[in-house]
Amino acid sequence: DIRIFLGRIYTWTDKKDSARTEFEKVLNLDKGNEDASIAYADLEYWNDNPVKALSICESGLSVHPASKDLLLRKAKSLIELKRFQEANDVVNSLLKTDSKNDAARTLSEKIKDQVSKNKIGISYDFTGFDKQFANPWHLASISYSRSTGVGSLIARLNYANRFTTSAVQFEADAYPRISKTFYSYISAGVSNTSGVFPQYRAGFSLYANLPKSFEAEAGFRYLNFGNDTWIYTASVGKYFKSYWFNFRTYLTPGNNNISRSFSLTTRYYFGGAYDYISLGLSTGISPDDRVNNIQLDNKNKLKSNGISAGFYKTIRKFNIISVTAGWTNQEYIASTFGNQYNFGLSYQKRF
Repeated sequence: DIRIFLGRIYTWTDKKDSARTEFEKVLNLDKGNEDASIAYADLEYWNDNPVKALSICESGLSVHPASKDLLLRKAKSLIELKRFQEANDVVNSLLKTDSKNDAARTLSEKIKDQVSKNKIGISYDFTGFDKQFANPWHLASISYSRSTGVGSLIARLNYANRFTTSAVQFEADAYPRISKTFYSYISAGVSNTSGVFPQYRAGFSLYANLPKSFEAEAGFRYLNFGNDTWIYTASVGKYFKSYWFNFRTYLTPGNNNISRSFSLTTRYYFGGAYDYISLGLSTGISPDDRVNNIQLDNKNKLKSNGISAGFYKTIRKFNIISVTAGWTNQEYIASTFGNQYNFGLSYQKRF
């Protein structure tokens, strides 16, 4: 125990060779010692030697096959080596025996889009109104995503019929990985009709994977409806056992004040990364919501409150279906409110 503690101190003070010496002494005396294997694997992982970290984990697991800490470190090392399917298998086996392991849940979410190189999807959303508009809105999308060495790339074509007018929009998203801690979101879109979609849209966010299964984000969104609208966003997320919580705000500077919107989203996972039930509460309109963001073209600072729910399920490993529903109480002119109802269906195929 003293040698392992000394090795950790050497690790923290950047005396890597001395730390390795202490860990090797312990493992020579006690093959597969769990604590020494964990500390030694951490040293190699954080010093960009995932091959060595993986070897240490596998040696430790040969003696302690049920070690949750070693399984997590094995999965992290496999991710660094871009062996995503193997990492996913390790994480899923851990979640089967410990479904409330939030660290494993975080890893599962991190690599879910890397397990399969390709993914295609189709979706349809229906929006009805009791007062605001006489005709319902329709939104259909088709998308293709590709996992690459630097992150996921997504192309999406949207078709909408709103205000009895049809239009299309093309969007491209990317999620480049920067380091073990940071990754980013980059998005751009263009439409042929600004009255149905924003004519142009763009977005950027920087994400940080923090200790204790926390994640933080800060970024901006840009929408053009003929005039420019800049919106700034920040969020914090947390995995806790089988749950994920996320709180987000959007801030839109105006001439005399700042318009604010907030949302709280919760997911309960009952399986893998694509198997969950979601519940959302919101106030204000999100610029990332393709169903409703056209309403940000309203120059008046109108109020809205909403609730949404969704069910997401994997079928035969590579098929994902979802069903969503939502209700919004929207102020569409000053002091006049109406109800808005949203229903959505989607299907995704990974290969």
